[in-house]
Amino acid sequence: FPVAERAPAAERFLALAAAGWPSAEREAAWHCVDEILSDPVYAPLFAEGSRAEVAVAGTLLIQGKQRFVSGKIDRLAVRKDAVLIVDFKTNRPVPPVLNDVPAAYVLQLALYAELLKPLYPGRQVHAALLYTEAPKLIAVPENALAEALARLNEA
Repeated sequence: FPVAERAPAAERFLALAAAGWPSAEREAAWHCVDEILSDPVYAPLFAEGSRAEVAVAGTLLIQGKQRFVSGKIDRLAVRKDAVLIVDFKTNRPVPPVLNDVPAAYVLQLALYAELLKPLYPGRQVHAALLYTEAPKLIAVPENALAEALARLNEA
């Protein structure tokens, strides 16, 4: 939805899907979602031109070892200066910080980022996990992605 139409659409949806919730809880749920949709870094992931469920596959050379990777990026947005990717997670409880995120999730984003880099030379790949139960967006910085790839060959 265009930004101006999001709140009324959310109100209509929550009135049906969460009809038994007190109005304050419905409003709080919408505010959590709106905070993510309005995040200055990740808002393009939910804007016009972004894509959902983008299949990716390829072979990566990681520390001298060939690895075939395939998967599906939940949200992808390509900007002039960067590529943004987000993977949705439904875990409970939601990890409070990146250090509490399962290593496999960070590795998954790292592999996706490596697959995208040759397609978008000169653009940094920004990655994040979106925990839908909270909702909570946890950015995964480039150094965490690199560390996940380094640990891949240690196993």
